[in-house]
Amino acid sequence: MKYAKNILETIGNTPLVKINTLAEELPCLVLAKYETFNPGNSVKDRMALKMIEDAEADGRLKPGGTIIEGTSGNTGMGLALAAIVKGYKCVFVMADKQSKEKIDILKAVGAEVVVCPTNVEPDDPRSYYSVSRRLAEETENAWYVNQYDNPSNAKGHYESTGPEIWEQTEGKITHFVVGVGTGGTISGVGKYLKEKNPNVKVWGIDTYGSVFKKYHETGIFDENEIYPYVTEGIGEDILPKNVDFSIIDGFTKVTDKDAAVYTQLLAKKEGMFLGNSAGAAMKGLLQLKEHFNEDDIVVVLFHDHGSRYVGKMFNDEWMKKMGYLE
Repeated sequence: MKYAKNILETIGNTPLVKINTLAEELPCLVLAKYETFNPGNSVKDRMALKMIEDAEADGRLKPGGTIIEGTSGNTGMGLALAAIVKGYKCVFVMADKQSKEKIDILKAVGAEVVVCPTNVEPDDPRSYYSVSRRLAEETENAWYVNQYDNPSNAKGHYESTGPEIWEQTEGKITHFVVGVGTGGTISGVGKYLKEKNPNVKVWGIDTYGSVFKKYHETGIFDENEIYPYVTEGIGEDILPKNVDFSIIDGFTKVTDKDAAVYTQLLAKKEGMFLGNSAGAAMKGLLQLKEHFNEDDIVVVLFHDHGSRYVGKMFNDEWMKKMGYLE
């Protein structure tokens, strides 16, 4: 009989799916690495499990401990699933711009959720970075995950996501395109692919209000680039240690409106019911058109599931209110 011993054994081995209608204007073959097939419906299941296993191995996470993390939702879900199987408690700190669905989903899997204001500086004591650190210090037998700077994040993708993409494309991949938040996915996958073939190009999708693109191009951390934005799961107002800029060939920025509109289009034109960052990645891919030719095989990674965004990008009233739909 074939069965998984627990839900964690179903993480990974997600399919590559061809994008058809929305990629018609591109000369190349475009394949989506479809990460919603993971049990927590996102790519973050991979690195969440890896971070927990590494923390268990070196004693940072002890039996019966409490896992504490700041998350936009998906890493929290991956951590929560692993915590259930392994017997840990979870406390997650989220910014108030995240969708209600994400908060409800984390509570549904038994996590405690603390919500903080979005529009404060990263070092403000109310920010979700600061609150998660403080809770970790105040809680007995707690482990603060810190996905932004935790090397196990990128390592998880180097060991699983990268090899899968290489194998599935039979080593023919020429470009890898993905939204950048903590940097774990782009850095881990990019490192693996470039070790296999240094000619593979790695492109990051950024958002307006985030520092990544300008920092990559100039080496300047420009605070004038930072302002509130709607797109979830990508972009940052800090420089996470997991973003290895030396691996990234370039960034393109996508507007909040385009990200939201293309999130809907992926569902309506491709039958791909995906999250907000997938819309950003799809639009970013189209913006990079001049970099592709007919022999190229481009893999774009789609992070999470549309069920997290039913009240936002898939709600026409919300879309109209935001000025994204006529």
